[in-house]
Amino acid sequence: MSKENRIEVLGVGFDNLDMREAVDAALTLIDEHSAAYIVTPNPEIVMLSRKDESLASSLKDASLVIADGVGIVYGARILGTPLKARLPGIDFAGSLMQELSKKNGRVYLFGSKPGVAEMAAKTLSDAHPGLLICGTQNGYFSDDTKIIEDINAAKPDLLLVCLGAPKQELWMQMNASGLDVGLMIGLGGSLDVFAGVLQRAPDRWCKLGLEWLYRLIKEPRRIVRMSKLPVFLFAVIWRRIFVGRNKREN
Repeated sequence: MSKENRIEVLGVGFDNLDMREAVDAALTLIDEHSAAYIVTPNPEIVMLSRKDESLASSLKDASLVIADGVGIVYGARILGTPLKARLPGIDFAGSLMQELSKKNGRVYLFGSKPGVAEMAAKTLSDAHPGLLICGTQNGYFSDDTKIIEDINAAKPDLLLVCLGAPKQELWMQMNASGLDVGLMIGLGGSLDVFAGVLQRAPDRWCKLGLEWLYRLIKEPRRIVRMSKLPVFLFAVIWRRIFVGRNKREN
């Protein structure tokens, strides 16, 4: 994918892909086996990247940037540069692992609390016969060296990095050159969902783009994080007005 063709939303460029195109692009990256990485920003991450240069750099360097949050899709539409689709990271990873299972692909699970990756491994193995979970590691660590050695010994086609933002994006960018993997994806709390520790919103909520509201109802403490969504939308509207006015004046 050409990074020059990305659709910009408040300084973060997103690849304009539907699910099939994104999965095909990921499979190509896996075949290249260059430790490329994919990020899945939502509005919260976009807003954080405006203040965090390191995070902004890690998003820019990603081989694929897909729109995880429905707010990103709305933002791109408001800016007059609509994206083809919202691509929830967990659905994208599921589709990719389904394809990998057809050719006995190897997946390493990295992140979450102790024991969660192992639970997720069993669920994913049951859901995708043919998929080999070649290693697991929780997200509580102080030494990258041992983890990288373990990952490299497993030689995964796909490494799921579930450390939460911005830690996972920075970790992938910083360690890519030392990893023997096909592809990495930063997936936040997805291991908790795969493991059954965290329940995802029902399909109806997801299709309506209300997964964020469902999670807020289930986890009221997320209100602080969710409060950044209206700030994001205000910034997008302001950007549209400002850019539109400049174009008219020029």
